[in-house]
Amino acid sequence: MGEISRRKAMGLGLGAVTVAGVAGCAADGDPGARPGGAGTPTRHGSIPPSPVVVSIGDGSTADTGPQPHQPAKPVPLQPGETPPQFVVFSWDGAGEVGNGLFPRFLKVAKDHGAAMTFFLSGLYLLPESKKGLYKPPNNPVGASDIGYLKDENIRNTLKYVRQAWLDGHEIGTHFNGHFCGGSGSVGKWTPANWQDEIGQAVSFVTQWRTNTGFTDLEPLPFDYGKELVGGRTPCLLGQENLLPTAQKLGWRYDASSPGGIQVWPRKKGVVWDLPLQAVPFPGHSFEVLSMDYNMLANQSKNTTRGVPSNYAAWRRQATGAYLGGFKRAYETNRAPLFIGNHFEEWNGGIYMDAVEEALKGMAGHKDVRLVSFRQFTDWLDTQDPAVLAKLRSLAPGQAPVGGWKSYLSAA
Repeated sequence: MGEISRRKAMGLGLGAVTVAGVAGCAADGDPGARPGGAGTPTRHGSIPPSPVVVSIGDGSTADTGPQPHQPAKPVPLQPGETPPQFVVFSWDGAGEVGNGLFPRFLKVAKDHGAAMTFFLSGLYLLPESKKGLYKPPNNPVGASDIGYLKDENIRNTLKYVRQAWLDGHEIGTHFNGHFCGGSGSVGKWTPANWQDEIGQAVSFVTQWRTNTGFTDLEPLPFDYGKELVGGRTPCLLGQENLLPTAQKLGWRYDASSPGGIQVWPRKKGVVWDLPLQAVPFPGHSFEVLSMDYNMLANQSKNTTRGVPSNYAAWRRQATGAYLGGFKRAYETNRAPLFIGNHFEEWNGGIYMDAVEEALKGMAGHKDVRLVSFRQFTDWLDTQDPAVLAKLRSLAPGQAPVGGWKSYLSAA
């Protein structure tokens, strides 16, 4: 795709105003469990038996049993115990568009024991020749503000989505057409519109074999009806009307808030609200939202190809923002850190380098858990509500008075 169409493809609208000024686009290893999981990991010395594959529908997906590489079942914090430092790396769109970034970060995750969340855009599994099957709410049939992928890229997206799930990552949704502006914007959709959009997204994932005609690929190894428990809306718009539908569908979390701060999360209704967060922005008095596009918007003013001589400094600045947010939480209130990304090579690929460097700088620290949103939600749902309420009372950068042993002893 050309630069303009690629910008459309990832929905580079300004979105809502945040502390930083803009909201982002919302455009072979060891067989044991992940050391970064949401609990105490276990490892297995024997090779697990081959799963029993139960085909679903047209064979696009299959129930292959429990997902591999999951952490041990989470347990409640004990009185006086220090909370883990959770970090969630997530990816909007999650399509392999030919730049090799999807497999790159699958390897990074495997090398460092990280689980991630991949918000798959349903249209990335629908050929453009079949775009008439997509009927987006309040938009023309087949319309989309992200491009349809070439067949070879659909094939690779299927390959890496399959690998991601088998590696222990979560497959969420980034919905379909990524409409951020005009009368058809997702920000104006009703709960019924969202239900229609989600239904279509699920159909594109579960009927790719029929829609593509591909007969030589293995099915996605999960039941998407059970797998899908959360998502992130395009450009972080429309959460208010999405939530009633998310609740109706039994979703457990939503990552579409237009910006938050580094505190422990709360629910909106029965759905956990897990927003991107404002983090320290090196060299500035304001903070920036924890997403690659927001770094770009503040550095090259929404231009995806800024002055190359600035790239090195911008990469250091983006890395510093992620690590600054991590350090602030890790050393004080232990609020989870949520980082959003796109498989894009904006400004020479510096944001991909920055997120990789940041992940490496976080991995290996005591108490750090690099998890998916679903794994983090599992942990939240296991905790005593009184303990979570005490954790939520700590502001960004506020350490517990008397230390964790004292602060949580009576929760």
